[in-house]
Amino acid sequence: MHRSLSPSPLARAIATLCLGAMASVPLVAIGQSVSTQATAPIHWNLPAEPLDQALNHVGRQAGVLLSFTSDQTRDVRGHAVSGTMTAEQALHELLKGTGLEAVPSPGGGYTLRRADIVPVAQPTPAKEVAVPSRRSVTLDETRVVATTGNYVAHRTTTGAKTDTPLIELPQTVSVITRDQIDAQQAQTLRAVLRYAPGVVISDDNDDRLDTISARGFALDQYLDGLKMLSGTWAVPKVEPYLMERAVVLEGPASVLYGQASPGGIVDIVSKRPVDTPLHEVQLQFGTNARRQANVDFGGALGQSGHWSYRLTGIYRDTDLDAHHTKERRVAIAPAITWKPDDQTRLTILASYLHDPDGGVWSMLPYQGTLLPNPNGRISRGFYTGDTGFESFKRTQYQLGYEFEHVFNETWRFRQNLRVARNTTDYSSVQGLNLQADLHTLNRQTYTSSEELRTLNIDNQAQARFDTGPVTHTLLLGVDMQRLLWDNFTRLGNAPTLDILHSDYRQAIAIPARFQDADQGQSQFGAYAQDQMRIGHWSVMLSARRDAARSDNDNHISGTWSRQTTQANTWRAGVTYLFDNGLAPYVSMSTSFQPTLGTDFRGSAFVPTRGRQKEIGVKYQPHGIDSYIALSAYELTQSNVTTPDPLHPNFNTQTGEIRSRGAELSGTAVLADGFNVRASYSYIDSELTRAPLVVQGNQQAGIPGHQASVWADYTVHDGALSGLGVGGGVRWTGKSFATVTNAVSIPSYTTIDAMVRYDLGRAHTALDGWRLAVNAANLLDKRYVSVCTAIGCRWGLRRNVMATVSYAW
Repeated sequence: MHRSLSPSPLARAIATLCLGAMASVPLVAIGQSVSTQATAPIHWNLPAEPLDQALNHVGRQAGVLLSFTSDQTRDVRGHAVSGTMTAEQALHELLKGTGLEAVPSPGGGYTLRRADIVPVAQPTPAKEVAVPSRRSVTLDETRVVATTGNYVAHRTTTGAKTDTPLIELPQTVSVITRDQIDAQQAQTLRAVLRYAPGVVISDDNDDRLDTISARGFALDQYLDGLKMLSGTWAVPKVEPYLMERAVVLEGPASVLYGQASPGGIVDIVSKRPVDTPLHEVQLQFGTNARRQANVDFGGALGQSGHWSYRLTGIYRDTDLDAHHTKERRVAIAPAITWKPDDQTRLTILASYLHDPDGGVWSMLPYQGTLLPNPNGRISRGFYTGDTGFESFKRTQYQLGYEFEHVFNETWRFRQNLRVARNTTDYSSVQGLNLQADLHTLNRQTYTSSEELRTLNIDNQAQARFDTGPVTHTLLLGVDMQRLLWDNFTRLGNAPTLDILHSDYRQAIAIPARFQDADQGQSQFGAYAQDQMRIGHWSVMLSARRDAARSDNDNHISGTWSRQTTQANTWRAGVTYLFDNGLAPYVSMSTSFQPTLGTDFRGSAFVPTRGRQKEIGVKYQPHGIDSYIALSAYELTQSNVTTPDPLHPNFNTQTGEIRSRGAELSGTAVLADGFNVRASYSYIDSELTRAPLVVQGNQQAGIPGHQASVWADYTVHDGALSGLGVGGGVRWTGKSFATVTNAVSIPSYTTIDAMVRYDLGRAHTALDGWRLAVNAANLLDKRYVSVCTAIGCRWGLRRNVMATVSYAW
């Protein structure tokens, strides 16, 4: 008789205490090729869920070996299975409408294939994905970038550049899955990360740049494991609809990725080609006259099974919260995969994005936002610019590939490459401070014309082998990145603006030349990493050597300069994996980031250095699909430039910033169709070495406390079948506007909500049609999102958006 898996009292107690029973089981089923189990009737009650997860459930429950590839199951949902039937019948029911079928394998079990493929004599066996005592040598086992089930991810390549379970990584890693992005209808990268633990975002109306930080420092942005190099305004963007997921690695990551902020990285994973036919069209309408269209097509090319494709695109036209401003964007991302055999894969990834209207950068004065103003509060829609002068145009192209080949049981090779070009032209009239009457706004004119050309390449050789009782995953890599940046800016005074009686069509003179330079930056790095498993112990050791160079050709001064940097970085971590799903760990990691410039004596600045000590525990109790992580850390950045007290107009590298904090987060599927994500973070980010007037103060814009929870539920049975509802609460604690800590930004709470309906549940003629309505900042909370020395920006107003989707 089949017994269902039931969580222990300890597991229930811990999971309920943390996040209402968040825990998880491994996604890969360990099947057995036993014919009697395959033909025995079993009672099934499987919901409609991602196909890879559903197949794992079938393999585990029936005790059969299932063979399939990640390409076959990506972005495919299985049909619900209910009743008493054999494993073969359950598979037939599960695969209805997927374009796939399960056929008996020669050695036992079942193999997935496209339903339209006609078998030939003596077919080559498909790759077996059930976990054996030795690792399989086929390609697809390492193809999965992050395995997900609803909101719960269990594996990622971002943390170690190898396919590694999250619970074995001795560092905090958070995965935002496609299911969560869809449920929340996130429209910017910042919105994607709103509920990510420990992440601080600038949640305002400016979508030209994504200001994101963690643990008191900026998060560097990566796309498919390669850094998105940028200028000042020539900054690459990725639309959330084109993403498969986003992965946040907190803390120093230089040992694998080279020069980087000590805060960590956010790695965006693009949507990839799929074997199963995929077609989706969306229309969206909402606040600020928003109009948007999205398309996502994919599937196999031809009958050979060697080729597949993906084509994703968006078009958006919307006004913004600030009056007289709007945003228009078109983006398209074609991709194609060639897989001549089970050992070789080449995926070509391309994208194009164009912003003919890119919004506005508008800072408002302190008096009227954070501070009182006798003339009243400044409107959230107030515009500081000039409609006849303001413009922002950006065009970017990206083309790259991912190549992977398996040589034998031990060695495999990967190479990732991307070239990119970005041209940005920006003209703005920017608000500064108020005059003594507190209603006349001083302004400046600013223009920027930038061209950015970049190249990234990462070569990885991976070996898996045993030395006695120790299992090794060895990674050897060499990478390079190159940036060429042409920057021409102008800066000057602009006419004042009366905030009580604004004139937005004043005569604006072309400002004087301010910067005119060509800059080249390059980095070459070599790294090695060994992940070792010794019984319940998991040990990670990593080391890297980097050489970086920066050339600057200043056309105004007629000078040329070169600065070179070399740095060593490392990471060491140990995790102990208990049988009950607990995994305590400890780690140390380092980072470096070049600092351009010289001190009073003409000596070039050395790189800033980051060093982190982290302890934590991760939890995946058996019987509940969830993942919980608790961590505490101390992160220090040294060699920070500060004003030289003995030599005005010069800097010295005596500064230091120290962040100490703790984070608790979890994701869970608490019941069929019920997803939860929750987090809390605390941080004390102090200027430990700085000029006396600010030494001991907190960093600007870093809230000491943050907490959030999002939950959604979809009804699968009864009269309300197909109806989904959800909502979230985000609380951001108090922070300081500047490093003087003289003015604080108050804490605030915002509420988000969602309702959706699968029309196909109401009538079969409407199969594939879905409706959804999402609201961000549902109660229209007024709050200040971010401040600088110049001024502040209001947070986003209430935004309501309706989505009509058709998939076939």
